[in-house]
Amino acid sequence: MAPFAGWEMPIHYGSQIEEHHRVRTAVGLFDVSHMAVVDLQGRDSTAFLQRLLANDVGRLVEDGSALYSCMLNEQGGVIDDLIVYRRATHRFRLVLNAATAGSDLDWIAEQSQDYTLEIQRRPEMAILALQGPAATTALIDAIGDRSELTDLKRFRSTEFDQLFVARTGYTGEEGYELILPVEDALLLWDRLLTGVVAPVGLGARDTLRLEAGLCLYGQDLDNQHTPTESGVDWTVAWQPEGRDFIGRQALSEKNRQTRSLFTGLLLEEKGVLRSGMSVLQNDQRIGITTSGGFSPTLQRSIAFARLTLPENGELSADSLFVEIRGKQKAVTAISLPFVRNGKIVARL
Repeated sequence: MAPFAGWEMPIHYGSQIEEHHRVRTAVGLFDVSHMAVVDLQGRDSTAFLQRLLANDVGRLVEDGSALYSCMLNEQGGVIDDLIVYRRATHRFRLVLNAATAGSDLDWIAEQSQDYTLEIQRRPEMAILALQGPAATTALIDAIGDRSELTDLKRFRSTEFDQLFVARTGYTGEEGYELILPVEDALLLWDRLLTGVVAPVGLGARDTLRLEAGLCLYGQDLDNQHTPTESGVDWTVAWQPEGRDFIGRQALSEKNRQTRSLFTGLLLEEKGVLRSGMSVLQNDQRIGITTSGGFSPTLQRSIAFARLTLPENGELSADSLFVEIRGKQKAVTAISLPFVRNGKIVARL
């Protein structure tokens, strides 16, 4: 166990490596109740979220649909990244990161003053994440065979019997995130663990998301860098042009000036990549690693890095190094993700 954002969090339940491989090959269960569930409803909730978020909730035309978005400040920096679910017309659910939940809610309340809507944090709700190729079978074994589950597509959600089921996750595998009252979550946890499901801690969650090319707020994302500088520019909806989301103008101006590249790195020598390491080319510092660690699937050390491209816009991929304990170790730039649905997709 370890402290995190006011919570005591499970790092592992025995073997972090075994837990990682279990999610890649079978199914694992995470307790992620430290994340904050926030419900919004009211006649202005859609218009408000279209102003608040860089991605456009106007794209959510069906109840149960979801999207991933960044919430920006006026300078285009990322306040938080989150998933928003449309539950019904003008009814939405947000899931916020634990470390930023308090400041997020202050920001949301401040920005909502001119809109008619209700904002409710739901501390009585827990979140379980069931992840892995056998997740659907495990969930059906625990709660019964329902068409709502077998027909549920990625980034879709459904609700029944006080259980909110979303086909989302943070591992690069198929799976579900389950939001339900705390007392029900305790029972469901025990029921799931009677089968092939094993509990998984935050250590494996970090290596899984790293392999999957998924950003972590506070390392790969922060309020000093734009979505473009953190490799999630695909989450910004520039259309329709009349949608004036917070940070739009500053982000547009910075994008015209930036020479930033967010990429994966593969270590070609012995060692372990960590966050905060200098990336060099021709003995010149051109960037920094934002996340890093050992990949159990690749059996190599990998990292994300934020680089500044030379003025000609070209990066010499065969002359990159990371400084580890005063020594330069060769790395190769790799397009993200490294792993998708249990398969290595990075060109090694």
